[in-house]
Amino acid sequence: MSADYVIVGAGSAGCALAWRLGKAGCDVLVIEHGAPDRGILINMPAALPYPMNMPRYDWGYATEPEAHMNNRSMACPRGKVWGGSSAINGMVYVRGHAQDFNGWATAGAAGWAFADVLPYFMRMENAHDGQLNWRGTDGPLHVTRAAQRNPLPEAFIAAGRELGLGFTADYNGECQEGICQFEQTIWRGQRWSAARAYLRPALRLPNVRLVRALARRVIVNKTHAVGVEVRQGNAINVIHARREVILASSAINSPKLLMLSGIGEPKKLTKLGIGVVVARAGVGYNLQDHLEAYVQQACTKPVTLNRKLDLLSKGLIGARWLLRKDGDGATNHFEAGAFLRSPNAAYADIQFHFLPAAIRYDGKAAATADGFQAHVGHMRSASRGWVKLRDADPESPPRICFNYMSCDEDWRHFRHCIRLARDIFAQPALAEFCGERLAPVGESDAELDDFVRQSAESAYHPCGTCKMGAPDDPQAVVDSECRVLGMNNLRVVDSSIFPRIPYGNLNAPSIMVGEKAADHILGKLLPRDER
Repeated sequence: MSADYVIVGAGSAGCALAWRLGKAGCDVLVIEHGAPDRGILINMPAALPYPMNMPRYDWGYATEPEAHMNNRSMACPRGKVWGGSSAINGMVYVRGHAQDFNGWATAGAAGWAFADVLPYFMRMENAHDGQLNWRGTDGPLHVTRAAQRNPLPEAFIAAGRELGLGFTADYNGECQEGICQFEQTIWRGQRWSAARAYLRPALRLPNVRLVRALARRVIVNKTHAVGVEVRQGNAINVIHARREVILASSAINSPKLLMLSGIGEPKKLTKLGIGVVVARAGVGYNLQDHLEAYVQQACTKPVTLNRKLDLLSKGLIGARWLLRKDGDGATNHFEAGAFLRSPNAAYADIQFHFLPAAIRYDGKAAATADGFQAHVGHMRSASRGWVKLRDADPESPPRICFNYMSCDEDWRHFRHCIRLARDIFAQPALAEFCGERLAPVGESDAELDDFVRQSAESAYHPCGTCKMGAPDDPQAVVDSECRVLGMNNLRVVDSSIFPRIPYGNLNAPSIMVGEKAADHILGKLLPRDER
């Protein structure tokens, strides 16, 4: 098997890349270990907790014991399915703040400032309620807003406005801060993943193919990548790339594949018996994520989703969705949120997700009757972690450590986020709904810190492990065209190349990276938008 371009991973960036290269007439082959994104548990938005906990769709990764989080091993789900993590995520659509991308350019990722990436966000979007001239309206990715049938998201927005936090009608438009109504990658009541938006249209082209296989390593001929070694069933084969190999395998699997291929920190590779091909000390480092805590409140009215967690209610919701693609099954229920600024912050660095239920991602309910919650977190932690090989076996899961809460300022930021959430809940607009506190119940700094240590969870936004930067940056792994430094015909195109984590959910910027990287490969970048 061979192709001009061999893409490893049919995730958010890989799907966009396959579509754009295929549409330009290139011969493209996509390697994906996961299954097609079929079934009610993926395509019904409200079923989102299930696929991210299923071995069929999720790699099932977990961290090493996190030293600052009571030595907990924490879940790190990654999509093992067509569409990658866009097929198992929470479907909240956030571009990120303009200053995030300007920071990328300042850090050495030339050509990735907001003026450079805005045209790609607009090209990929079909935004149905976005701000005129700031949003795309004919792209492959449908972006919509929920109908807000539940009264609680509307009350949360009203409470934020009462507190004076400001309101933005389109946080993906000109004004990127304030209380807001969230946007979703949902269309006509169904999850609109990168597989639906990009991969399936790409596979209808005669020059794009997909092969189900597990990528084991990149095949290198001295200074050139020439193919990918894969396992198909019990057979080990090589898929040859006539032009380029492109890793689009996530912030966890892309550095893993580079290290298995001899690209990484020499001492660690040699210790595992892997021959060093390219010495790049930054491979696997600079790992970043968003951590969040659930501030949960009992609700005094029977309007929350906690009333709908029994089997009968779930069955009725599922049946209605199967028949009509509407109702409680047709939304992710993250319909309101906020992007706010900490004291002395230059721009927004706090995100809230509001949910009309008191429940964790794993489905464990905090309220037997009714409750609601805000997922709160600081979006620009200084903590950095790593991804390392466990051994030289491609089948072994990597070792992952985010090093959560390793900086003193992280604790100060989380206390502020929790107290701010409580201030919103205390406003008149939510008074008719607010009962007792469910979590956290303490007031002191020590009590809040202990709550975060015991209860905070990942928002599932890993990135940064193949950092994009200047060639003279010893921690950079790829250049500003996503090419692996020191190796020809090899690129990395996914969230691992982010120099610094953007605020907000990462699916949108990951797709944008696939869109823009395709144009780098084709040599035809869109003009900058200097507004």
